[in-house]
Amino acid sequence: MSTPRPYYRAVAGELDAARTASLAGLPLLLKGPTGSGKSRLVEALSFELGRPLITVACNDETSATDLLGRWLVKGGDTVWQDGPATRAARLGALLYLDEIAEARDDILVVLHSLADHRRELWLDRRDERLQAAPGFQLIASYNPGYRRAARDLKPSTRQRFVALSLTYPGPDVEAEIVATETGCTPKLAKGLVGLAHKIRSVHELALNETVSTRLLVHAARMVAAGMDPRAACHVAVVEPLSDDAEIVQALRDLVSLAL
Repeated sequence: MSTPRPYYRAVAGELDAARTASLAGLPLLLKGPTGSGKSRLVEALSFELGRPLITVACNDETSATDLLGRWLVKGGDTVWQDGPATRAARLGALLYLDEIAEARDDILVVLHSLADHRRELWLDRRDERLQAAPGFQLIASYNPGYRRAARDLKPSTRQRFVALSLTYPGPDVEAEIVATETGCTPKLAKGLVGLAHKIRSVHELALNETVSTRLLVHAARMVAAGMDPRAACHVAVVEPLSDDAEIVQALRDLVSLAL
C-alpha cells in the first residue's frame, strides 16, 4: 500500500525553498512557533523527494551516543547499533532534529561536520569516518519565542544552515487548512480561526504560547466526533494554553463570544 501524500498548504514559497535547499545539499533550519507546520513541512518534503525521514525529538537527556550509536552485547557477541544520525547518513535520508535548541552541546558539536561542506560523521567508538550518502539532508527546527534562558543556537551552529521562518497563516488560508485537515464545515473553520485571532490579539493574557493551528484542528476533530463546539474549544484550545484560573476564564469568555 502506498503512503498517502502528507497535506501541507504552502503559504510563502517555503516548500519550494526547502526543496531547493535539499537539492543543493544544504542543511535547513526551520524557525517558528508551536503548531505552525514545521514538522508537516518536513514530512511533505520527504514525500516529494522520495527519501526516508528519520526524526529525533531533541531534549537535554539525549546524548551524542544516542544520536551516533553504541556497542551492544547480544547473545554473547558485541555488535554495533547505529543511532539515528548514523542511519540517516548511511541511507541518504532526511535527518530531522526537532527543537534543536533543546539539544545538549555535545550533540551540536558532533553535528557540525554533517552541517558544513564535509558532510561526514566521526564515529570514534568505531574508528570510522562516515561520509553522508547522496541525498542526505540535515534539517533542524526550533521555536524562537520559547527557549530556556541560556538555550540559544550559537552563531557557529546557525551559520551552517539556510533558514526559513514559519508563522501562522492569514485567516482565509488558516480556515482552509482546518477544513481540509478535518473535513469540518467552512463555517466552523472560519469560527475557530476567528477565535484564534481574538486570542492572539489579546496580549494582556501573557500566554507562553498562543493558540496554534494545531489546536484549532484538534477542536474541529472533537466537534466532528460529536462534541459541542464551545465544549470542544474548552478542552482542545483553552485548557492546553494555561493552568491559571483567571486566564482560563478569560479564554472561555472569548470562546463564548466567538462561537
